[in-house]
Amino acid sequence: MEIVKDIENWHFKGEGIVTIGTFDGVHFGHKKILNRLNEIKTDKNQKTIVFTFSPHPRSVLFPEQNDLQILTSDKEKIRLIDSLGIDILIIYPFTKEFAQIEPLKFIKEILVEKLGLKKLVIGYDHKFGKDRKGDINTFKTQAPNFGFEVEEIPVQEINELNVSSTRIRKALFEGDVKLAKAYLGHSYVVNGEVIHGKKLGRTIGYPTANLLIKDKDKLIPKNGVYFVKVNVSGHFYYGMMNIGTNPTTDTDLKLKAEVNIFNFNEDIYGTEIEVSFLDRIRNEEKFESLQELINAIKKDEIKCKELALNI
Repeated sequence: MEIVKDIENWHFKGEGIVTIGTFDGVHFGHKKILNRLNEIKTDKNQKTIVFTFSPHPRSVLFPEQNDLQILTSDKEKIRLIDSLGIDILIIYPFTKEFAQIEPLKFIKEILVEKLGLKKLVIGYDHKFGKDRKGDINTFKTQAPNFGFEVEEIPVQEINELNVSSTRIRKALFEGDVKLAKAYLGHSYVVNGEVIHGKKLGRTIGYPTANLLIKDKDKLIPKNGVYFVKVNVSGHFYYGMMNIGTNPTTDTDLKLKAEVNIFNFNEDIYGTEIEVSFLDRIRNEEKFESLQELINAIKKDEIKCKELALNI
């Protein structure tokens, strides 16, 4: 998949089968649209093109609302869209200036002249351009003028999937990672760099990789213990992850994400790893003693390894 982050000096000379959207989560509803692009493509002169944005438009248009929590970082979005066989992914820098572009100018100068728009596949509720004046009817009105076709994904087809980014966020806020997976069509993931922690885990027999999650807007599931799968440089391991403040041993109330990787004993400080959430084991608890914490972790380990055997 070709990834384009600057279209100033780029344009596609063939015929573009295009869709536009934020695609946060790349969930089942999004996949329905993206798969439709591949169904439409009929010859080698055509390319499927996804036009998305970074950062999330809401963080630019409403910076005072600092509660935005995204489901997919750019890196995660790239991997998911690539897995669907898309030819070209354009990650357009979303700015306040871009938000002021007139709908007709966006269609002509970007979609037609840069992307070679031949057919547009779009969701029923898509809004675009200055003051969000552009919509599906704008595309349909302009299509004959610029020689492209429009295919609308109707509300019934999306709603029958019973999925939305809002529903997924709610499931993750509640720690229901299995429900989130059902909506997404894939496990929810976080990426982070392994950094040095207090190294308490290794003293009690459970060394952990402490994660620095660099994307400040990334949604972190509800505090608790999770059964996870960990991708370390393309090698996969099962493990158990704790998200929380470690109330038994720490007093700083700082949120931490740390994972104990099963059957693993390598130095990976400074490495970026990906953690996939498979199931929730329990809530985070404050224990009366360190020994009680160790006993609970042992039970967590047994439960997670039982789950691993049944996959």
